This record gives sequence, C-alpha cells and structure tokens, in this order.
Amino acid sequence: MEKLDSQIYEKIRADVLKKLDYTREVDDEEIRCIIGEETVNNLKGKIINIQERIELEKNIFNSLRKFDVIQDLIDNPKVSEIMINGPESVFYEESGIIKKSNIVFSSEEKLQDVIQQIVGKHNRVVNEANPIVDTRLPNGSRVNIVLSPISLNGSTISIRKFPSKPLEMDDLIEKESITVEASEFLKKLVKARYNIFISGGTSSGKTTFLNALSQFINFDERIITIEDSAELQIQGVENIVRLETRNANVDGVTPITIRDLIKSALRMRPDRIIVGECRGEETLDMLQAMNTGHDGSLSTGHANSCRDILFRIETMVLMGMELPLAAIRSQIASGIEVIVHLGRSRDKSRKVLEISEITGIKNGEIELNKLYEINKENKLVKCNNLINTEKLRMSGVE
Repeated sequence: MEKLDSQIYEKIRADVLKKLDYTREVDDEEIRCIIGEETVNNLKGKIINIQERIELEKNIFNSLRKFDVIQDLIDNPKVSEIMINGPESVFYEESGIIKKSNIVFSSEEKLQDVIQQIVGKHNRVVNEANPIVDTRLPNGSRVNIVLSPISLNGSTISIRKFPSKPLEMDDLIEKESITVEASEFLKKLVKARYNIFISGGTSSGKTTFLNALSQFINFDERIITIEDSAELQIQGVENIVRLETRNANVDGVTPITIRDLIKSALRMRPDRIIVGECRGEETLDMLQAMNTGHDGSLSTGHANSCRDILFRIETMVLMGMELPLAAIRSQIASGIEVIVHLGRSRDKSRKVLEISEITGIKNGEIELNKLYEINKENKLVKCNNLINTEKLRMSGVE
C-alpha cells in the first residue's frame, strides 16, 4: 500500500472506530454503511476510481470484522494452505504449488491483532505464557500459531483449509487418489467394522481421507469424534457427538486433553470412536478403546509408511506409560486391523500409497500383509488377499 493510500486507510479506519456504538451489537451491514460514509467524507477533493474505492472499503471491513489482508486468501477456494512467516512474509499453496504472496501486514502489532481475533472466536488463549496454540477458523480450517519471539522472524500462522463441502470417495477416485477397486474394498471394511488407522506425512490428506471413509458408516450408528481442533466433517450420521480439547488459561481453567475425552467417550455408549489424530500418550487409550468392543474405530497419525506407523505408535504409547514392548505390540496387533498409508506422489498429488493388514505377531514382531501398493507406473494395485476375513463373514458384506 502506497504511503498516501496507507494514510487514508488508517484515517478512515480510525473514524469508523470512533462512530461505532459499543453499547450494542453492530451487524456487518451497519459497519459497511459507516465505512461508506467515512470513505466519502475522507475522499472529498481526492481523485480515486470506483475499483480503488471498493478495494479500500473492503480492506477496512476485513480489518475490522474479518482477518485483515489474508481474508482474500481465506476466501479463495483454490488456496489450500496459508503460511504467514512474520508480518512481511506470506506464502500460500494453490493446486499443490507453494507461492509467495505480495500482501504484507502493516506491522507485527497488526499481525498480533489478527491472531487474537482468530483465537478469540474459539475461546483459546495465546500469549507470552502460552505462545503456541492450535485452533480453527469459523469455516473449519485448521490453524497453528506460534508467537514472537519464540518464532524469530515474527509471529507465525499456519492455516490448513478444508473444502466447504467435504470430499467424498467418488471425488478421490476422480482425482486418482485411490482406485475404484481399493475404495470398494475399504467400504466393505468400514461397514464390517474393522479398526482402521490412517497414516501419512504432513499435508498428505489424512483428515480428508478419514472424512471420505466416514461416508461408509451406517447412518444408525452412534459416533463420538475427538480432536484437538474440530475439523472432521463426518457425513451421513445423525447420532454424533463432537468433542474438542481445551487449553488451560490464566483464569484457572483446567485443560481437557485427548486422554480425558477418550475416557469420557467410553461412558457415552459409542458404536465407534474416531480420534482425529494420535500424537502422544493418548494413543494407548485409543488402542484400549479398539480392544474393548468399539469395533470400527478410526484414527490417523504421522508416519512414512505402514511399517513406520507401528514404530511411531509404540513410541507414542511409551510417552504416557512404561510398558514392556511385547505388551504394547500385543495391544497394537489386537486393536488395529488395517493401515492405510497416504502420501504425495511425484506430481504433488495426494494418493493412497499402501494398504496393509496386521495379521498378528511372529517372533516378537508385528506382521503385515500388504494388500495394495503403488507400482512403478504410479498406480495402486492389489498384492494379496485379506487374511482376517471373520468380520466380513459375520457382517454379511463379504
């Protein structure tokens, strides 16, 4: 923004703030009217075309009621991720390609204002005492915030956007993220209530895939979802309870963790429990839920392969309790039945790279039966048949 334009912007914005009635709720339309009036008052004798005036009024409105200079990126359906590395460095991902934006925040203070606006909408707290927080936008987008000076280049915001309408399995087939054959196979597993764990790296599409899998859940089941920041969009289920963690704050509010929510969920008569992501000691509680009659439970975790997620789960369980490795592996092998591994292919597209079945333990090691894998032509192909077919037979969906 040019210096003169910046001065006009700040003057109009200040005048609008003076005219706002803070004794009552002021709706968006009234604020737009006030902005229009003050724009006219401040532009008398100045030459400005209609498009510049519209842009000026929009920027002022976004700074007061929305998320300032990044609002256009948030509104752009082609943008899947927004990365703010301090007030003067904004990047975004569009169609799998990361680009640098020409937008900047006017100052670190303005960036901090936007941060407080984001966390305030979902009763989160971020400050010097608690400089890292996960939250979400009103549209469900996932947000991670790290304040300066922990973040050396200025406060950072990472926004992972999700489509307003969750992708269904047919959409993923169309995008060639999975084949028709593999999707039909997974549909049978979900309906037969196999416990499925989805693994993958950052931005591999784990949450999107979990949402798509959920469309195969029978509509009459009772589902409990548990997340750090609510972002799952479970489809076609009416009897659903959505639980979200809570951070501690300076007012003495006690934290509510994933572990607390899993324990509470077990008392809520769930047919299935869905944990958005296992990151630590709560993994043991998730495994115990899978082993205590809550068949068909689903969760996700970060890993580089189906084999790697097994090691990650062992490590996460040990974060909360010192257990013999043999006992942990026994819990994993009896709880998780199928692993779906996602990743990015060479063309940056998100794909199912492997589907494997846990068949048991042999010589102290968890055994995997690889069912599908990506071949050299970048196609998902079948390798072996499912060994543990008892649930398929019992459910009648074989």
